[in-house]
Amino acid sequence: MTSIKKLIGQTVIYGSSSIIGRFLNFLLTPLYVIQFSNEQYGIITEMYAYVAFLVVLLTYGMETAFFRFSNDKKIKFSQVYTNTLFSLLSTSTLFILLISLFSQDIANILKYPEHSEYIIWFGLIVGLDAISSIPLAYLRLQEKAKKFALINFLNVGVNISLNLFFILYCKMNYDSGYSNWIIDTFYNPEIGVGYVFISNLISSIIKFLVLTSEMNFKGNFDFTVINSMLKYSFPMLLVGLAYVVNETLDRAMLKEILYQQYLDNGANNSKALEMAQSQNGIYGANYKLTMIVSMFIQAFRYASEPFFFKDGKNKTSKETLAKVMNYFTIVMVFIFLLITLYLQVFKYFINNSEYWEGLIIVPILLAANICLGIYTSLSIWYKLSDKTIYGAYISAFGVAITIIVNFLLIERYGYLASAFATLICYGSMMILSFILGQVHYKVPYNLKKFFIYVSSGTVIYLISIPLQPMGNLTLLEYGYHTLLLLSFVVLVVVIEKPFKEALK
Repeated sequence: MTSIKKLIGQTVIYGSSSIIGRFLNFLLTPLYVIQFSNEQYGIITEMYAYVAFLVVLLTYGMETAFFRFSNDKKIKFSQVYTNTLFSLLSTSTLFILLISLFSQDIANILKYPEHSEYIIWFGLIVGLDAISSIPLAYLRLQEKAKKFALINFLNVGVNISLNLFFILYCKMNYDSGYSNWIIDTFYNPEIGVGYVFISNLISSIIKFLVLTSEMNFKGNFDFTVINSMLKYSFPMLLVGLAYVVNETLDRAMLKEILYQQYLDNGANNSKALEMAQSQNGIYGANYKLTMIVSMFIQAFRYASEPFFFKDGKNKTSKETLAKVMNYFTIVMVFIFLLITLYLQVFKYFINNSEYWEGLIIVPILLAANICLGIYTSLSIWYKLSDKTIYGAYISAFGVAITIIVNFLLIERYGYLASAFATLICYGSMMILSFILGQVHYKVPYNLKKFFIYVSSGTVIYLISIPLQPMGNLTLLEYGYHTLLLLSFVVLVVVIEKPFKEALK
């Protein structure tokens, strides 16, 4: 229990800033859907899908390798840190240069020929964020919680403040016919959604500058150290790329397949692109409602990686893993029920009824994210056992499912096919990781409790469906849903009584 309580504390400390930060960014969604059309919001959704992919590509698993080798007594910590920084700084600088040189060609491929500046901006964002990931990992490893949190809050605060300035103040006043020297100086209506990207770029620059004080190069360049870390991290690169593919490829495929379908049905080029972007925007906006689960998963990952690498040498580490999985599952199921039972409240985060037609996919995507969260918890086995290649195999399997299901079903079912593809993908990866983990790094998970919590959450959701119309619920119906949620809480308290006593 001491180890678990320590992990809980670290999750709160290192994850709180990430959770709050992402939640505040999440609150920008209503602003975007009000101020921009479905087509314009589709541009935001697509561009950030590419960012997620490129950040993983440019960090190429070195963050996890940094944690792994920082606990290796055969190598000095200064050597590990210096060589990790040198590696990412070199590759990110090269990336920014290449992106800048070929920005127009890339913009043509993405069908934004008049906005090659988007490509340059995002190249800088991705490069700076990739370099910043290692100093942030260093702060987590050194348990400098306050500085870690302050830097994250600063990054988010600058981004949100600039979004509010450019979009809420400048754009809204300009559209209403009002102008002053501030708007005339800082706002150009032709940039449009580009101000979302400019805000992000400025916040990334400030975060990078603040972190430069943590980028010390006290060790010497050592190719042997880098080579060992790269051998460990390369499969993690594949894992990271596969994750981004599973998270974002559906949106790219949705746009391209629907675009071609609308062309085949007689729409002209601009109309087909507008309709495809509209569907992509609806899918992306409703996907945002699952971000509460994603935020918790990220908080857990922030705390669990350095924790389990340090705890891995203890004799009771596997028992700790099993207990953590149990409590992790409880939290995930609770969040699923909280959102699905009160979906008619959460939908107002998408403050535009034109997007509400996509609410049907929210429970599916929440279930998919539960599977992803459990897979994240399970995946520690191949990191601790230095069998990261199995992570690559599992991820490749998930990518294959994502591509096949989306390719076969998008044309017929649209974004509903993408939602089910995500669920099938993460569900399959979860099961496969568990099976392989029990073979190579057996952990005594309590499967009985796992199935009780997951099945009870499923049953509670299913019996709530008759009272889940597209319209608003009555007070009596909300009361019924509250009783359903409390029934799960009571079940957990009854089953986990020993845990309750241990905490006391």
